[in-house]
Amino acid sequence: MIKMTPIMKELLDKALEDGTPCLIGTASKDGHPQISPKGSVAIFADDKLCYWERARRSSEKRVGENPHVVVYYRNAARKENPYRAGCIRFHGKARLVTSGPEWDKAWELTNHEEQTKDPDKKGAAVIIDLDLIEQIDSTIIMKRD
Repeated sequence: MIKMTPIMKELLDKALEDGTPCLIGTASKDGHPQISPKGSVAIFADDKLCYWERARRSSEKRVGENPHVVVYYRNAARKENPYRAGCIRFHGKARLVTSGPEWDKAWELTNHEEQTKDPDKKGAAVIIDLDLIEQIDSTIIMKRD
C-alpha cells in the first residue's frame, strides 16, 4: 500500500527552496530517456504526486507517448531525511490534465515561485499515480498492492 508520510511531504515541499528540485525521468514511445528538473513536485494524494508543467515542451510530449515516469528526490543535508543517501525514487504512471478540478488542485499545490513563472496559468497539471517508492539502493519503501 502506498500512503506517503509527513516526512515525504516536508521533503518535497522544501525541495525547491533547498535548491534540490526533483528530477523527472520520462521516456519517448521508443524508450529514449530524458531527465528534467521540476520545482513544483507535490503530494497530490496519499498515492499520487503532481507537478505543474509550465514549459510545455518535450516532457509533456513524452508523458503523452509513454506514461511511465520516475521522480528522483535527493537532499542528504536535510536532518529529518531518513532515506539512504537522502534519496527517494517515486515510480508511477503520469497523465496530463489541462482543465477541471485536478488541474485546479495541482495549481493550488504548486509553490509560489513556480506559479510566478506562469502568471497566466497556461501550464498543465501532471498527475502521477504511484506504483513504487524506493531508496537509492532499491530498498522498497512502499508499493501498490
